[in-house]
Amino acid sequence: MKFDSIDTNIPTLGDAKIPSPIKRGDDFSRSCRFISDDDKVIIDVNLNNVLKDIQAGRTLNSFELAGPRDKIYFDPSKLRCALVTCGGLCPGLNDIIRAIVLELYYGYGVRNIFGIKFGLQGFIPDYGHDIVELKPESVVSIHEMGGSVLGSSRGPQDIETIVDSLERMNVGILFMIGGDGTLKAATLLADAIEARNLKTSVIGVPKTIDNDIYLVTRSFGFDTAVDVATQAIKSAHNEAASYPNGVGLIKLMGRYSGFIAATAALAQQDVNFVLIPEVDFDLTGKGGLLEAVEERLALRGHAVIVVAEGAGQKFFKTGETLKDESGNIQLKDIGLYLKDAINAYFNAQKTEVTVKYIDPSYMIRSLPANANDHVFCSFLGRDAVHAGMAGKTKLLIGNWNNHFVHLPMSASVGKRKQVDPQKKLWFSVLDATGQGSLKNT
Repeated sequence: MKFDSIDTNIPTLGDAKIPSPIKRGDDFSRSCRFISDDDKVIIDVNLNNVLKDIQAGRTLNSFELAGPRDKIYFDPSKLRCALVTCGGLCPGLNDIIRAIVLELYYGYGVRNIFGIKFGLQGFIPDYGHDIVELKPESVVSIHEMGGSVLGSSRGPQDIETIVDSLERMNVGILFMIGGDGTLKAATLLADAIEARNLKTSVIGVPKTIDNDIYLVTRSFGFDTAVDVATQAIKSAHNEAASYPNGVGLIKLMGRYSGFIAATAALAQQDVNFVLIPEVDFDLTGKGGLLEAVEERLALRGHAVIVVAEGAGQKFFKTGETLKDESGNIQLKDIGLYLKDAINAYFNAQKTEVTVKYIDPSYMIRSLPANANDHVFCSFLGRDAVHAGMAGKTKLLIGNWNNHFVHLPMSASVGKRKQVDPQKKLWFSVLDATGQGSLKNT
């Protein structure tokens, strides 16, 4: 990853001139909590690279630190804010909504906060979806629920029609909670808003259970996903170990990136084989997966396999490429394919095996967040409010080098973070499983 070419400048709607209402009373702790735009987090923390840049006289590239500013752009008494959740469900959506509403209401005194129902559809008059007025009493307990209280939808909507809606509603800050497709839409919206010379801030809160957003160290919901995935691994291991030649097979989320599969396998080290999109493997032949499973059964009498949903797509015959409403390629079901392949392989050898297949994907997506994600979402939501109130726009709140920062949408959108097969995470998986390359020799 090359960091020196990243443009880290954050656009603003104008000068922030209004004293922040957070700075009230004589509370010393409040008066000292403000962040300056000069407070930065360097992107590359490798000491050798830092020293090289200093010796060469180069400025260290860095992100703005997120947090409340001493001066804000919007007058809270006149501000109208809108929130929208888009795309697939993910643990923590309601936590983000709750954190944004509570910080706007209690931190800044904003009283006009609206939830847009069912994703971007909620802006389009033809759908007829209502908007929801959001107040503390309506969000106080929503973090205990899964899903999104605002609902969601997939697929693009007309950008100009959305801007028309924002203009009619006189929205000053739009908080968009979603994945890469949503952030692409947010970028287009911010551009269209700027073209009309409107003073509307667009703030993104990145959502992907797969943890694959570029330049974001961790996304909300990922911790919960790993937590629940380990329970599926425990179940698969117990099933496999309870039968002669038992095979536990678990399919986890991970369309393009195998972070959940790799991390869950390390968290619950009962896994013998981990298959992810970033690392190719062979199914048949010497050194392939089926032969390796056979060797494992001969040695220990059971095996556990974790496969990310995007792994092994090369095994399916090419044909018409179908896409979902968000434009993602519809993947073939590698879990069922492997189940059938394992059964066929051992049936041909007249060896009885028992394959137990578990797919917890949609159960995980719709669950409430766990304790760690509750805390993480609170930080994200509140920092999103601070950024919007300061008049910043076209940014997303991310976590980088253990700090919450402002990321320009242009630096992250349209790119993807993946497991690097030559770095510690994957090496640790190989050490924990002992699986080898799973490639023909």
